[in-house]
Amino acid sequence: DADGSNVERLTNNTAEDWDHEWSPDGTRIVFESRRDGNREIYVMDADGSDLERLTNDSASDEQPKWSPDGTRIAFESYRTGSEEIFVMDADGSGVERLTNNPTEDLSPTWSPDGTRIAFASNPDYNWDIYAMDADGSDLERLTNSSAANYDPEWSPDGTNSIVFVSHRDGNWEIYVIAFPTPVGR
Repeated sequence: DADGSNVERLTNNTAEDWDHEWSPDGTRIVFESRRDGNREIYVMDADGSDLERLTNDSASDEQPKWSPDGTRIAFESYRTGSEEIFVMDADGSGVERLTNNPTEDLSPTWSPDGTRIAFASNPDYNWDIYAMDADGSDLERLTNSSAANYDPEWSPDGTNSIVFVSHRDGNWEIYVIAFPTPVGR
């Protein structure tokens, strides 16, 4: 409840379960777990029932994020030897690699209209925020700072703003960047 009462446990195993997110319609929860020995992506009903494993790869699959229409899930994975951004259908089928970077890409997040994905990347060994079309095309660098920038999140109102954390002032703080025209358009 909003006052903190009536807390209900949805998962119960000895492994770690984290990086959870509600489906847009509020009926399902996607999350990451080590319950099978490796970081994999699972989905369950909002009450904790009907648990399904969506990924089954020898590499870690992490940080799942629902598309706004609930049909796709973006995630990061080590399955290619470096951490890359992938998408899959909500049932775990149709896995597609979107990025191809010899370093790392992580923390994917969908734009409110589902046409773009923002993420953190360090192709030049410095973490910045990037965006691309939902099919991996039209890559665009959004920040260019000598400090680390992570965890982008689009504004839900579609105003073309992205909030993120940065170490640019010597400690971790929250920043927002707004664009006068839609990113990538």
